[in-house]
Amino acid sequence: MNEDMVQGKWNELKGEAKKKWGKLTDNDLMIQSGHKEKIVGTLQTKYGYSKEKAEEEYKSFLDKHK
Repeated sequence: MNEDMVQGKWNELKGEAKKKWGKLTDNDLMIQSGHKEKIVGTLQTKYGYSKEKAEEEYKSFLDKHK
């Protein structure tokens, strides 16, 4: 799933993202709007992930929700 598709489906995916990453607030999810770099950055901040780990988490999430 490419970034354009994610952005288009973000409203559907927000609930699943919140289940996976419970530390993300509704506001975090609204502001991110499915933008990869914003999500990766927020995962780094909220979970202390390295950039590589945050990108792996994001990719895994997208692969699961194709």
